[in-house]
Amino acid sequence: MHKNGGIIMFFYKKADLQDLEQIWDRNIADNPGDDRYFRWKKQFIDDNQRGAAVTFVILHGNDPIGEGTLLLSPDCRAIRGRMELGDGSQVANINALRIQPEFEGQGHISKLMQEIENYAKSIGIRQITIGVEAAETRNLGIYLHWGYNKLVMHETEDGELILYYGKQI
Repeated sequence: MHKNGGIIMFFYKKADLQDLEQIWDRNIADNPGDDRYFRWKKQFIDDNQRGAAVTFVILHGNDPIGEGTLLLSPDCRAIRGRMELGDGSQVANINALRIQPEFEGQGHISKLMQEIENYAKSIGIRQITIGVEAAETRNLGIYLHWGYNKLVMHETEDGELILYYGKQI
């Protein structure tokens, strides 16, 4: 990809505090009037700082354009004590996996998932879980393609049926 004659590179890495601030400020700006994003920003940054979660980002140059968070602890608000999603030692959950629409379909989320899975393996995680709204058949198909094909549980959250799938790594 070229801009002003130079090549802009894509990077996939563990987020630092600046990355977290940028990605959540963008999420807030992209969802005006939805106060949950302010709460989620604080929650995800706190979880990262205390080691209960690790967020990974896709950088386009220095601009974070995508993210995914590996929730390591059942104390994370998104897991809410559901040990089958994240037990604090061998099972972790991927949450907030997203990318800006103009970068969809280019393989960036797949590369980010590889980064997350490699990190999870390196710290002793043996199973990763991921949730998907049942109505999101495109995302479900992608997760199944990536090997997340063991139904772990299902639950209704905010009126939506969420299916949680797991993968041994």
